[in-house]
Amino acid sequence: MHDDRTLVEARLRRVLDERVRPAVYPESVPLEVAVWHAPGEPVPVAEGLAAEPEPVEVGTRWGAPWGTSWFRVTGTVPEAWAGRTVEAVLDLGFDENMPGFQCEGLVYRPDGTPVKGLNPRNQWVRIAAPAEGGEEVRLHIEAASNPVILGHHPFRPTPLGDKDTAGGEPQYTLARMDLAVLDEHVWQLVIDLEVLGELMAELPVESPRRWEILRAVERALDAIDLQDVNGTAQQARSQLTGALAAPAVPSAHRISAVGHAHIDSAWLWPLRETVRKVARTTANMTALLDDAPEFVFAMSQAQQWAWVKEHRPEVWARVKKAVADGRFVPAGGMWVESDTNMPGSEAMARQFVHGKRFFLDEFGVENEEAWLPDTFGFAAGLPQIIRAAGSRYLLTQKISWSRTNRFPHHTFRWEGIDGTRIFTHFPPVDTYNCSMRGGEIAHAVRNFQDKGVARRSLAPTGWGDGGGGTTREMVAKAARLRDLEGSATVTWETPAAFFAKAEAEYPEPPVWVGELYLELHRATLTSQARTKQGNRRAEHLLREAELWAATAAVRTGFPYPYGELDRIWKTVLLHQFHDILPGSSIAWVHREARATYDRIAGELNGIVGAAQRALAGEGAVPLLFNAAPHPRAGVPAGGARTPAEQGRAELSDRAGGGYVLANGILRVEIDARGLVVSAHDIEADREAIAPGQAGNLLQLHPDFPNMWDAWDVDAFYRNTVTDLTDADEVAAGADGASVRIVRSFGASRVTQALSLAPGERRLVVDTEVDWHETEKFLKLAFPLDLHAERYASETQFGHVHRPTHTNTSWEAARFEACNHRFVHLEEPGWGVAVVNDSTYGHDVTRTVRTDGDRGTTTTVRVSLLRAPRFPDPETDQGVHRFRHALVPGAGIGDAVREGWRINLPQRRLTGAGEVAPLVTVDREAVVVTAVKLADDGSGDVVVRFHEAHGGRARATLTTGFAATDVQVTDLLERPLADPAPPALDGDRISVRLRPFELMTLRLKRA
Repeated sequence: MHDDRTLVEARLRRVLDERVRPAVYPESVPLEVAVWHAPGEPVPVAEGLAAEPEPVEVGTRWGAPWGTSWFRVTGTVPEAWAGRTVEAVLDLGFDENMPGFQCEGLVYRPDGTPVKGLNPRNQWVRIAAPAEGGEEVRLHIEAASNPVILGHHPFRPTPLGDKDTAGGEPQYTLARMDLAVLDEHVWQLVIDLEVLGELMAELPVESPRRWEILRAVERALDAIDLQDVNGTAQQARSQLTGALAAPAVPSAHRISAVGHAHIDSAWLWPLRETVRKVARTTANMTALLDDAPEFVFAMSQAQQWAWVKEHRPEVWARVKKAVADGRFVPAGGMWVESDTNMPGSEAMARQFVHGKRFFLDEFGVENEEAWLPDTFGFAAGLPQIIRAAGSRYLLTQKISWSRTNRFPHHTFRWEGIDGTRIFTHFPPVDTYNCSMRGGEIAHAVRNFQDKGVARRSLAPTGWGDGGGGTTREMVAKAARLRDLEGSATVTWETPAAFFAKAEAEYPEPPVWVGELYLELHRATLTSQARTKQGNRRAEHLLREAELWAATAAVRTGFPYPYGELDRIWKTVLLHQFHDILPGSSIAWVHREARATYDRIAGELNGIVGAAQRALAGEGAVPLLFNAAPHPRAGVPAGGARTPAEQGRAELSDRAGGGYVLANGILRVEIDARGLVVSAHDIEADREAIAPGQAGNLLQLHPDFPNMWDAWDVDAFYRNTVTDLTDADEVAAGADGASVRIVRSFGASRVTQALSLAPGERRLVVDTEVDWHETEKFLKLAFPLDLHAERYASETQFGHVHRPTHTNTSWEAARFEACNHRFVHLEEPGWGVAVVNDSTYGHDVTRTVRTDGDRGTTTTVRVSLLRAPRFPDPETDQGVHRFRHALVPGAGIGDAVREGWRINLPQRRLTGAGEVAPLVTVDREAVVVTAVKLADDGSGDVVVRFHEAHGGRARATLTTGFAATDVQVTDLLERPLADPAPPALDGDRISVRLRPFELMTLRLKRA
């Protein structure tokens, strides 16, 4: 019997490949083809259609990298084909193994109406069914010659990632341009044989069902005349009827198929090409909806919907109709599928604000699920944000990529830092590009970790990234798998329908507490430093712009820039996409990102400057504006005041070489190497630097991961390290109150300035790196004299604790992690913070002290720069500037405060006098993250704040304006019934917050 099985399987493969699939199109005639190559960037559709093309033959090379070619195909349906189904088969030179990562096309009729996309697994265009014979065919193809970046030699440096370096060599060979007869009986036979053959291969050898299928397939193969496949296809199909009709067992696993095309908003292509990828895909999917009544398609990322609306209005009309019919479904409720580790608190909230509002405004649809299949791990603050946006569920796939530990659940409740729980699902199919292959379906069943208590999972089905989405073959396979013995059952459903059924079936799933850490792609916290700096600075500039514009609008009637802020927020949110902010896109993407961040920084500084000028008024009084959420140097949070006189730190020579900085709070010793050998907290009489060690230590590692260069750093990078202790210069700074340090290494140079802020407990480290290394990793280390089993890293609306030890494989796998503005370590009563203005990646380790086994050193290392060569071979070459601060004696409140201050420097103006804050809070633990005017233009003031220390808090908010009403709202500024709004007592509002609780108040002005 074993020989029978292998013989039949081998026979099936050969007959399908060599006889049956080729017979799908039994007759064909060539089309006449002409082409016009657009110069430069893509042209409007009307221009492409009107251009005069030149004749071209199949077999011709075409398409410079990133070019656009407009093909015109013409022909006549032969009279002899009357009554038959006729299609155009249009192969631009596709490699069917890489849908989405090569050339693509969008087909238009002569009047400019889009028909459908062309992709490697989707090369057909229906002409007539049935044909009358004699029809004239004229189609235009907007073909994009996007080069293959991730191809046969992945991760090798390539100049193809930027049009400026890609050259002009044609990338593709025109392969087939025909009119052809589609034999639907043969096409259906292909699907029958694929479904049964794939199912048979997944069933156990001893399964009777496997042998029933094998014999049916054998009979079908016997019925095929290999010299007349088309004439015998129906007879062959009849031999399979019984095998396909056997129903699934009642206990079969249930898969909800959701048509989907995961499209990275930028990655191995620029943003402008994503606009076209989305247009091709949506054209495909609206066409498929017309052909398949049971099919449902879901598309996430409101930005991509907005692109269709703006750039392809004719496709948009079809999309709107399909949404109204309930079959083209907005999913996710976010502006883009963003990274969730690095975006700041407000930015993460605004992803949902702008995403959900777009779907509500355009379609009246509110999503209840966050849809993030490909994001590189999930910050522990996210559940609260999802809930505060009015959503209830999360779907992701990426955690299945973890390399060390297998996540123990596929359906569970995820608990965030404030205790909020979100019903979460990881599809056990382990792909967000399911194609309905039997192996995928069987894997979902075997892999599902919640057997016995649940039996539902979701399968996002379709080729992504410009691969064309769901195909008619996938739909046909799903129809056969709807109720088939030996298989899971497959039903097309919306994400909402799946989650409702899954939650009802499994009301008390297990709970996972804390971050969902991806044990892969850790280097995305560091790659492309300029992109990350642009994001961080844009987030804080947006805070300033909203704060000062709102304050000026209330105080002076300043015109609040609703439109400008909305546009800029959406631009910043777009660039938080999970291949832009993480630094894993091609050079073109990051080149444009840098220019975009520079542009919006100019715009936001303009808004801030105009608002502050309106607030300051005319006069010569010196003023400091403080946008941070805590008072400093006598200036209130959110206000302006004349600065107090401040001294400066004392600088003196150090015995043995180097310098001593002191300001009465800290005494810092910098040795002749430019290393910090002491950072002494004078009041506590406590040393921060571990004995015998030195801080401000730059360390250089080789960095050549096994794969995924820009994405990954592998643990073995730590095996080799070079401490950069040689200094070209250690000297007093020009200001007489700082120390200047210069180092050279390799082809690079570092210049640092170390200074103590007057009256503050922070050592500021300004670092400029002229970076010209490749495949290296640069870290900045602070070995601390602290015994701490855990440390805190800032995340959205709070902080998350991580262990400093590696007791388990889960802890060992977190060898590179994310923080926002601070990390904080402490023993009871005394701690140290390291704060930053633009870095995210870091590691914290514990080592045995050099004086024996009785103590440990806890070392914080900030990740500064990497130098991967794929996909951008020139990643981060050039000059970078970073600011960090070491804060000895810091409690968690100090860490929070100093993190804000280093990111929001005060601004100096002259004016008439003091500017009072719009809102003040009387508890340091309650941090205001946004002060703005309501998005609806009502003039209401919106204040968002959270408890930031990890404990319960009572606080009083005081308004600097007359308020007549207060409401607690969701992130979209809609009133909530629960909790009840706090009482407004004159200008005072009392609130109570649980640990890390987020709250939004809407205040109506008198």
